Amino acid sequence: MPFLSQAPFYSLFFRHRKTHPSFPVELTRPRLQLSEKSAAGVYRNTYCKGSGKTLAYLLLVFSALDFNRSAVQALIVVPTRELGMQVTKVARGLATMPKGCEGTRTCTVMALLDGGMLKRHRSWLKAEPPQIVVATIGSLCQMLEKHVLKLEAMRVLVIDEVDFMFNSSKQVHLLRKLLTSYSAISSRQTILASATIPQHNRFVHDCVQQKWTKNDVVHVHVNPVEPMPSNLCHKFVICSKKERLRTLLYLLQKDMPKSGIVFVGEQSEKSKKLGQPPSTTLIIEFLRASYMGCLEVILLEEEMNFNARATSFSELRERGCLLVSTDIASRGFDLPQTTHIYNFDLPRSAVDYLHRAGRTGRIPFSKDKCSVTSLITKEERFVLQRFENELMFQSEELVLESLTN
Repeated sequence: MPFLSQAPFYSLFFRHRKTHPSFPVELTRPRLQLSEKSAAGVYRNTYCKGSGKTLAYLLLVFSALDFNRSAVQALIVVPTRELGMQVTKVARGLATMPKGCEGTRTCTVMALLDGGMLKRHRSWLKAEPPQIVVATIGSLCQMLEKHVLKLEAMRVLVIDEVDFMFNSSKQVHLLRKLLTSYSAISSRQTILASATIPQHNRFVHDCVQQKWTKNDVVHVHVNPVEPMPSNLCHKFVICSKKERLRTLLYLLQKDMPKSGIVFVGEQSEKSKKLGQPPSTTLIIEFLRASYMGCLEVILLEEEMNFNARATSFSELRERGCLLVSTDIASRGFDLPQTTHIYNFDLPRSAVDYLHRAGRTGRIPFSKDKCSVTSLITKEERFVLQRFENELMFQSEELVLESLTN
């Protein structure tokens, strides 16, 4: 492991350790780094998001690289373009040597995240393959099927947000193919990472049975310092579906968030067939016409083209905004300035609630009060109570003044 012997690695590690007080140092111990075992990294029941999961597996990746070899040695698969952009940024930051070490050979990181740049990527892969590739599963398989990307030299395969990807009907087939057909488990270390994996023991068992990992798989479970951030409070408002838009507007004017996300459910197939607009469109149009706050209202949804999504994401990171999005924004979005989350529609599960809530309260030691507010009907109260029981939190009911005043 040539990279482990280089002092810059340790200076990078300790520099990031200061900014990630809950960083899972277990993943950097030599018994995991130096072995050729597969690791299933499971951060289960962890409410404290932003704890350094990405940095943890990237340090493992860098420890396995041969910097003198021009070949794809590490592959990181992500479910969304936005998460891929974040992972790529962190990886390139780690690959940049500190001052005084500029002459040391470093590595290159390629992002295969859809869009219109795949032709340029093909030329790059043929001329001088990068050591690390960060990719969405669709773009990755497109390159593999055209025999442009070769994985013979791959040492580490990382599947980030693995539970989300296995629950996605669009991605699971390609993911299974990647784990079994495009590379051999005997020559790679496999890291399956997520903050939440329900029935984790069964999952690890299935990984071995399906030959996605080696038999001596290591299960890493990192407990948070506290089950929930002390500065995060949960609230709910009971209102009819017809009142939801006006209720949301009232809450935004009352809360005056520094930055916020409004989560909306996916459009149903029935609604699509009837030609009805998705809820995201209705909310965006309503807020742009009625919201008088200082935040710009921005839309992010899966159907948007790559450039539009990239622009929305960049704007969010640069300044406070009010983002309206489906659950595409609930996984891996690192937007530390977000103070308020609004569930315009309840998520489908407690795990989805956990990931939505994890978009706020991400700044270590911040004294900013952050909140998650759910807009529900009376009939949906029991669903929220189920989430409370499973995730061990309590919600405060907000009784609003008459919206007609």
